[in-house]
Amino acid sequence: MALALITAKQVLVLFLLMLSGFVCAKTGAVKPEARKFFSDLLIYLVVPAMIINSYMTEFRAEVAQNLMLSFGLGTVLLLLGVVITLMVTRRLKGQQDAPIIRFACIFSNAAYMGFPLIQALFGAEGLLYASAFVTMFNILLWTVGYAMVAGKTGGKEILRGIAGTPVLWSVLLGLVLYLGRIPLPELLRQPITQIGNMNTPLAMIITGMMIAGCSPKSILCSPAIIRTTVVRMVIIPAVCMGLFVLLGLRGMVPTVLLLLEACPCAAITSVFAVQFGHNEELAAGSVVFSTLVSILLLPLWAMALSAVMG
Repeated sequence: MALALITAKQVLVLFLLMLSGFVCAKTGAVKPEARKFFSDLLIYLVVPAMIINSYMTEFRAEVAQNLMLSFGLGTVLLLLGVVITLMVTRRLKGQQDAPIIRFACIFSNAAYMGFPLIQALFGAEGLLYASAFVTMFNILLWTVGYAMVAGKTGGKEILRGIAGTPVLWSVLLGLVLYLGRIPLPELLRQPITQIGNMNTPLAMIITGMMIAGCSPKSILCSPAIIRTTVVRMVIIPAVCMGLFVLLGLRGMVPTVLLLLEACPCAAITSVFAVQFGHNEELAAGSVVFSTLVSILLLPLWAMALSAVMG
């Protein structure tokens, strides 16, 4: 029951943030063209600051082994999600909406929704393992995911696009700061933290602005959105949990990682839809519908993980 209340509260916060963007767009307080500006601000400033901020924590030698395990298992889960998605959506090959559907299936809302849940359930140690997962998540997102939605297929083109994004550079910088135990002065820490804290509100506001231009019926009744949510929140977590059970993995690390993998579609799905000209209604609808469904599914997954992985 405690987890259900934590999850419901977090989802309500996200929806209220979306509502603010929705109201701003509907009332004309923010013009439609502002979405592109906001999405650029999010990708090129706010997200990098959030990533660097996540590494500005005290190094703990006693959990270093579990941290390395988190990197390894997180990579396995993420790659397994890619394989499952490609298999399930193989019939979509060549269709216009295929890239954004696959992106929504592969990438979860681990940082926005997962982090608050992990902090409430497992405390600081759980957040450290979650940060390891999100590091691998960001590397995959800005390589495989970026190439997928940007339509970049050539190796040089992909590398050029990735090298031009500040997110991977901020991951590398964060690792250097954390593993090198390099403290930043408060004069730098405070603005980085404050800018990084804009991440969830800004992403949700952008999504709300997109929803303002969508039909609620089309979001709630779209077969594509429903199928995307089933793949993201049912099929992928179930297969991943089955793999961990077969491998005999138990304890906090696999539980934290699986809970993050069971989160709804990543909010940045909507941002990328704006950036690269994909179906914005489908992207926003996938984020909204899966987030709504997560009110029920995330507590169920948490209870299942506690019973099986504990």
